[in-house]
Amino acid sequence: MISELQIGVITQTHGIRGEVKVFPTTDDAARFKKLKEVIMDTGRERLDMEIEGVKFFKQYVILKFKGYDSINDVEKYKSAKLYVPRDRAVRLKKDEYFVADLIGMQVVTEEGEAFGLLKDVMATGANDVYVVERGDKEGTQVLLPAIRECVKHVDMEAGVITVHIMDGLL
Repeated sequence: MISELQIGVITQTHGIRGEVKVFPTTDDAARFKKLKEVIMDTGRERLDMEIEGVKFFKQYVILKFKGYDSINDVEKYKSAKLYVPRDRAVRLKKDEYFVADLIGMQVVTEEGEAFGLLKDVMATGANDVYVVERGDKEGTQVLLPAIRECVKHVDMEAGVITVHIMDGLL
């Protein structure tokens, strides 16, 4: 399991007082209100950043970092990714998982046959959809709805997702 979870990406500066506009990559952007610090990965360095202020604007989160008080201080951080340590991540309910933990898991059928590898999870309005790359043909992908009727069991320790292939899915 990964030790840090990505929660956002800085898209641009906001105003001239050192604020940045963040595109949240978490389900609940309101979680930023409770955060005191984040880890910023610029691609060249990783910085522990203390959060001084949080505002919301449309689908973005506006962050102000302590000690960064002008546009010149934060301009270089465009495209930087923001992370939190796993121990400060939101608590998950039963049968909820972090997408980052699911990616790369083996997918098998109820009969125990290898089906493929989970490559991505797409969020749709109704439910998530698992993008599974089939092992038999390179690049062949199957989209499985992440619903109880289809996803029967997720074994995080073994790294295996057991699925029921519904009629008409293939």
